[in-house]
Amino acid sequence: MSQINAKRWRAVENLVDHFCDSKQVPAVALQVSVADETRSYFKGRQRISDDENTLLQDALFLIASITKPIVVMGVLKLLEDGELLLGDRVKQYLPEFGCAGKHGITLRHLMTHTSGLPDMLPNNRELRSANAPLSEFVKQICELQPDEPPGRIVQYQSTGVAILSEVIQRITGQSCAEYLKQVLFAPLGMTDTVLGVPDDWYRGDEPKVNRIVELRIPEELDIEPHWDWNSSYWRGFGAPWGGLLTTPADLGKLVQMLRQGGVFEGQQILSIRMIQEATRDQLKKIAGLSVAAREGKGWGLGWQIVTGANSDYFGDLLSCGSYGHGGATGTLLWVDPELDASAIILTTEPQEPRGQFLARITNTIVSAIEV
Repeated sequence: MSQINAKRWRAVENLVDHFCDSKQVPAVALQVSVADETRSYFKGRQRISDDENTLLQDALFLIASITKPIVVMGVLKLLEDGELLLGDRVKQYLPEFGCAGKHGITLRHLMTHTSGLPDMLPNNRELRSANAPLSEFVKQICELQPDEPPGRIVQYQSTGVAILSEVIQRITGQSCAEYLKQVLFAPLGMTDTVLGVPDDWYRGDEPKVNRIVELRIPEELDIEPHWDWNSSYWRGFGAPWGGLLTTPADLGKLVQMLRQGGVFEGQQILSIRMIQEATRDQLKKIAGLSVAAREGKGWGLGWQIVTGANSDYFGDLLSCGSYGHGGATGTLLWVDPELDASAIILTTEPQEPRGQFLARITNTIVSAIEV
């Protein structure tokens, strides 16, 4: 049975200490589970201007694109309930989407980044600068022309996840945020997890919003603070592609459910078959996708699959077939079934495109696991 080597675990803590003490990374929160053992470690500053280790044990992190597979899990819950099929065309649920060469895009295409849509809208910055609502983003995505026909290329796309959130709303009559709370967060006891900060987080003598860790904004993005990651606009926006706020403890409950075949505290949240399908490579099922287009890539339904080509974010030592997702705010979640292990690494240092701190921490964690 896999277990954590105590001496090697200290190397993980030392590396995190080094990153934070040298101010390369303002804050790091870890939750690592191997078999039935879980270890957590917190280090760094709650706010960038803090002089010492002030990170709260219940700090809330903006996890960016780890949001994507969680939104996809909401759509998969609808699939289990008989509301849709992976091969359904998106225009069946959003008729206005079926224009400009998007007629053939299916829900599976959106979940596997094979729709041909771009990552972001061309005027993404302008919309954020104007504090545009999510509905305006969805409207403009529906008018987009894809870069390629569906099923031809693997191209990471946040726009597709925005459309999946709208599919949830059209089918259920609830916002994506409300639906995820109902079918995932509440059953899992994720009481500190929201897709968009609600008004009541600003109320009281000790408002919950004060627990949100401040991100260090990269110089190239530090232009208009009223729409950056730390702004009240972005925190409340609830971007389906990157707006989830949560804690390591809450996110750990979702990971526990995944590792236990969809079961959490005796309740079947998702079926074991659905978990298996969501966390295995789907690219071979995409008709028209060439071998060259698939090479070095792996996508399940929302989850990125670790292949021999991975090193960015996921490091170099995870087993092939592991799955997870990274986030542009400096976050990473992975599950390695072969090692019976998982890790949640939340930082406040954006690390695109290479994720060097995340990858190095992952390598050190995996090295601390004895099989």
